[in-house]
Amino acid sequence: MGGVLGLQREDPVSTPQVDIDTGTLRGRREGDLIAWRGIPYAAPPVGALRLRAPQRAKSWSGVRQAVDFGFRAPQRGMSSASEDCLTLNVLAPAQPSDTPRPVMVFVHGGAYSGGSSASSLYDGRSLARRGDIVYVSINYRLGALGYLDFTQYSTPERPFDSNLGLRDQVAALEWVRRNIAEFGGDPDNVTVFGESAGANAVTTLMATPAAKGLFARAIAQSPPAASAYSVERAARWARELLEIAGVSRSGAGTWLETADPSEFVEVGTTLANRGADEEPGTRVFAPVVDGVFLPSHPLDSFASGSGHPVALIIGTNRDEGTIFPRLHDILPTNPTRIEKMFSHVDRAVKDRVLAAYSGYPGRQAATALGGDVSFWEPSILCAQGHAAVAPTYSYRYDFAPRLLRVLGLGATHATELVAVFGPAGLSARALTLLGGRGGLASVTDTVQSHWLHFARYGTPAPGWPRYSPERRETLIIDEVCRIESDPRGEVRRAWIGYAHQR
Repeated sequence: MGGVLGLQREDPVSTPQVDIDTGTLRGRREGDLIAWRGIPYAAPPVGALRLRAPQRAKSWSGVRQAVDFGFRAPQRGMSSASEDCLTLNVLAPAQPSDTPRPVMVFVHGGAYSGGSSASSLYDGRSLARRGDIVYVSINYRLGALGYLDFTQYSTPERPFDSNLGLRDQVAALEWVRRNIAEFGGDPDNVTVFGESAGANAVTTLMATPAAKGLFARAIAQSPPAASAYSVERAARWARELLEIAGVSRSGAGTWLETADPSEFVEVGTTLANRGADEEPGTRVFAPVVDGVFLPSHPLDSFASGSGHPVALIIGTNRDEGTIFPRLHDILPTNPTRIEKMFSHVDRAVKDRVLAAYSGYPGRQAATALGGDVSFWEPSILCAQGHAAVAPTYSYRYDFAPRLLRVLGLGATHATELVAVFGPAGLSARALTLLGGRGGLASVTDTVQSHWLHFARYGTPAPGWPRYSPERRETLIIDEVCRIESDPRGEVRRAWIGYAHQR
């Protein structure tokens, strides 16, 4: 094994360098870890490469400094953003290993419109140290530049491609496959994991032929797995974006080539906000079932067992929806949106679902329904389909420190991230302002034990049984964990027959 391992045996305090397929990288020693940041895994998608499939990064001569995070993808409220955003980061133990280490590749969330691998929330130090693993985090294109389909405006001279953000994720995994051994990682033992939109990326990658063989296991934390749409719907959203921008069809090609990235962000935000009211239950920025790169809807792939048969951990948080009305409410969490969401559904299904939420149309019941239809219900569909073809493990994250309970949020969306990455930094301190540090430490120990055991061996730590459609075994993660069969089974059964908009 070259790269890190050979260098560290010679001089454990020297500046770490590795040779990858595009050149030499110099990282930085950070205590017992080594970090390489801002590594280009694809060419900058600018100029003629804007709205095109990612291309291989160009080689460089000399040594490239890899000590700073790369640019965020263009998004609202981020001055350090750029289209030149296709970079990833590697964090590895400095101590040499006689055998390749497991690799965990994280895909950040943010509704496919925000977020970055540079977020302190996704610091992989705790996982790398505790699990003796190589941790990789990636950036990918977001918003209209990454998740709208402008192929209808293609010309022979200036084509546009679909599924750009998804293609970026595949390109990043291909880079890992080619290069991770130089960082001490095992290219045959890669776990891809993500949360929210990042978890949707995971479930979509499991249905993407180009991702075959690029990962051995998958973890999907709160995936809105139904969020993938037909070419017809995606084409309409693209037309609506140009209408918002005041661009005619004849001028579309020129605008798409020359508009400033901030213009894409602003009109994309308007389109997404409008869609939350006009087409509740859908998300404007999402993969497209284009019949080529993504041949079938991920939910159909899971139902038929045709997705990649890798071991899977999948689950949601008990109170997914509670945070959205207080921040950026893009979910169907009020009766107006819910009624519109059900307008295309059989009346008997609608009545059955609404009856399952005691207190509807009250605020709490509506919020619970919106969180369930977005995250929990499609996750159940993924688990029950995938269990027939590969080991599948289901969880529900119930832990909520006192502050979250006082605020009425409970175990809301994304709060499990603190347990996954370790209770350090401002997020953990904020969550435990009113107590709960011991509970958070205990839950973190549980979650990391399972995630890391899964990454190394393909199964969670002992005590978590495989999911089966007959018993629906689910690990309830709290200060004291337990196994439940078919938790909230009566609500799950009420959703049978519901058809997500595509």
